[in-house]
Amino acid sequence: MSQRSCLSVILAAGEGTRMKSALPKVLHQIAGLPMVAHVVKAAEAAGASGLALVIGHGADEMRKAAAKFAPKAETFEQEKRLGTAHAVIAARAAISKGYDDVLVMFGDTPLIDADALTLARRRLAEGAAVVVIGFRPPNPTGYGRLIEKDGKLTAIREEKDCSEEEKKIGFCNAGMMAVAGAHALKLLDAVGNKNAKGEYYLTDIVEIASAQNLDVVATEASFESALGINNRAELAQAEAIWQQRRRHDAMLSGVTLIAPETVFFSHDTEIGPDTIVEPNVWFGPGVRIASGAKIHAFSHIEGATIASNCDVGPFARLRPGADLRNKAKVGNFCEVKQAVIEDGAKVNHLTYIGDARVGAGANIGAGTITCNYDGYSKFFTDIGEGAFIGSNSSLVAPVTIGNGGYIASGSVVTESVPDDALAFGRARQKTIPGKGKELRERFASAAAAKKKAAGADH
Repeated sequence: MSQRSCLSVILAAGEGTRMKSALPKVLHQIAGLPMVAHVVKAAEAAGASGLALVIGHGADEMRKAAAKFAPKAETFEQEKRLGTAHAVIAARAAISKGYDDVLVMFGDTPLIDADALTLARRRLAEGAAVVVIGFRPPNPTGYGRLIEKDGKLTAIREEKDCSEEEKKIGFCNAGMMAVAGAHALKLLDAVGNKNAKGEYYLTDIVEIASAQNLDVVATEASFESALGINNRAELAQAEAIWQQRRRHDAMLSGVTLIAPETVFFSHDTEIGPDTIVEPNVWFGPGVRIASGAKIHAFSHIEGATIASNCDVGPFARLRPGADLRNKAKVGNFCEVKQAVIEDGAKVNHLTYIGDARVGAGANIGAGTITCNYDGYSKFFTDIGEGAFIGSNSSLVAPVTIGNGGYIASGSVVTESVPDDALAFGRARQKTIPGKGKELRERFASAAAAKKKAAGADH
């Protein structure tokens, strides 16, 4: 198997009108990744060394997206929608390169299991010319039935053409197939369009191959793996299935999810063993968590790196570039962006740290803000090891707080502070005896007068 070359032709030209979106259907996301990119990942996992994307609707947008998730893929535009076989033949230039195996896949089946593709390729290696991937839906109504005889697939019968006996068959066509590269173009070129719609159907190659005494067989994938997405409801269904799979895998790898159904992962979330995740946590793309971390409830994390034994949340937000080192803590209602929180440093509550470094062992008091943006440019705040930043302080960047520096509560710091220095940055307090009472009486009188005047108007 490993010595056989493989091309994956992924059909992604459909308009997806039922999605009711300007975005091409296959670019709608599952776990933060376009559904067609999930298909690409499955093809690669099954050993596909070549990728051909057949695109149509939103071609420019598709090419731009593909450059990110499949930079080595060739793209072929299907200018007219004349059926599935017509779509595959649009990639003729790629197919003609002489791959041993050709996988035909659909960009709107994001849950396809690489194992199902590998099984289909194995049957090609055993001598089959065409392998159709089938599945058993809970209700087969509307699906094409796979007609088998003596272990061979003889036809794919659309439901409207099925006999009453054939309608009882629960084994249905998932649409995907594997074709031996030596026969692929010959079979595709033999497909005609003498049907009600005048289209070229990929399924016709089953009978064409059988008529040429070539072996045609069917393999089986799970219903979930073959699930196609046509509308937003099915998109949500696929997201739920993907998340359920990922949660299960995380728990089996040693991660504790206290309420699994409330935790949402991204396609690339990395999370180490002995990490505990409390309820209602959302992981966006680009999150890496080492072992032994604790993620408290209602935290929102994306583009962040969290080292061993860190403590995050509850209600924390880690934005891209947040880098928490060993045993760092980011507590409740804190936001960290593009900043390093070094070993053992604490950002406990009600704080914003952006474009900054917080040195090892430093303590950031409640209500502290790094003022990193002047409306035009971003500036850096450097907080040294063991520094103490008092509550309700504003650090106006660019500014440096030296190692062991101490900032008095309520300070606005605009100048750098040397190591071990104490800095005050606030106005001197002034106390006027009796003035509070006088102000209350004045305000109460004004309010009463206003209320009386309002009543007189009525």
